[in-house]
Amino acid sequence: MAGELEGEAVLSRQADAEDTPVPTPFRSRSGGGGPTRDGWVAAHLRDIPRSGIRDFFDIVSTRRDVISLGIGEPDFETPWHIREASIYALDHGATSYTANLGLLELRQAIAAYVGESCGAAYDPQTEILVTVGVSEALDLAVRAVCAPGDEVLYHEPTYVAYAPVVAFAHGTPVPVPTRREDGFRLTRAMLEPALTRRTKAILLNFPTNPTGAVLAREDAAGIARLAVERDLLVITDEIYAELTYDGGERVNVAALPGMKERTIFLNGFSKAWAMTGFRVGFACAPPELTEAMMKIHQYTMMCAPILAQKAAVEALRSGRNDVARMRAEYERRRNFIHSSLNEMGLPCHLPQGAFYAFPYVGDYGLSSKDFALRLLDEQKVACVPGSAFGPSGEGFLRCSYATSMEALKEALSRMAAFVKGLSAEFHG
Repeated sequence: MAGELEGEAVLSRQADAEDTPVPTPFRSRSGGGGPTRDGWVAAHLRDIPRSGIRDFFDIVSTRRDVISLGIGEPDFETPWHIREASIYALDHGATSYTANLGLLELRQAIAAYVGESCGAAYDPQTEILVTVGVSEALDLAVRAVCAPGDEVLYHEPTYVAYAPVVAFAHGTPVPVPTRREDGFRLTRAMLEPALTRRTKAILLNFPTNPTGAVLAREDAAGIARLAVERDLLVITDEIYAELTYDGGERVNVAALPGMKERTIFLNGFSKAWAMTGFRVGFACAPPELTEAMMKIHQYTMMCAPILAQKAAVEALRSGRNDVARMRAEYERRRNFIHSSLNEMGLPCHLPQGAFYAFPYVGDYGLSSKDFALRLLDEQKVACVPGSAFGPSGEGFLRCSYATSMEALKEALSRMAAFVKGLSAEFHG
């Protein structure tokens, strides 16, 4: 009898379900249009734009014989001994998962490298996480600390991913504009007006993509004091730290008094070691933050590829001379592009790091995107519009000098001809 009653109850629930309208992911646009699938896309993602860099290079890909000063990727091959370490590992059966935190030998090598180059001591057992590129490290860091509504301050113009990554974590990105007149420096005084009771963290990127600005010690000390006084976290993305020029000082916020316990330090191998395709980076942080990042990494990525980790070990142990050689060549190109841009009438501050020049192009009556499109159409030179890096980048152009000197000379010759023609057109 009990079984019959249970059966009747199940049939009753099924009948009720059939009569109940089923929610649909389709929704209509205003104006009576047909249903769309926008309802399937999470609301907090719907309005995030695509990368302005990638959108522009979708256009570039349709053109022929273009000299590109656009993509931020080293033109050097990964040094052979680093590639060979990966090949050797594969040849000897290194095809398994690693620990979620990464190979211990790599974490030990990272700890030694960071201690020597940055002056910050990290425990490889509990304070270092190996990631799939520094991009994953950035995503993990923000997701590990952001609750819905938390605000994260970042300086602008800067790398295109920062605001979207904060939004992905349901946080609120808060840009702090920097100016070419100040060399795109960031100071405590610039950050303070943007602080609110919801501010959770400050996100730094020095040397900066796209401006090439670096963080002076006095500015870093001021920001550190602000973080301590207001109990803020600092996330510092230092992927270009090895590419600092003119013998400039490398300042790591985590090494400043009171900062290691409130800093997540991010770095990787893509830029300085020319290892973009290996996709290996790392995060250094206090144990509780490393554990939080590891949980996300554990469930979404498992571990960085073992062959990439083996290559990274070799890079840290024996790649110092390779980095110095590539840095010297970037500095030579930096000097050339800086003088050439200024000579042709595009004012450009001297970048102190990374491998980008960021000239001002706002004197010709064109938006940065229109300037870049005309340069592409008329002279077949591709540079990234400054607007891709936020509203503070409007009026500028990002020109990467991670290309051969031969290509750089030809591109700048074409740019000079373009600017000359534009000047005659605009100024008469």
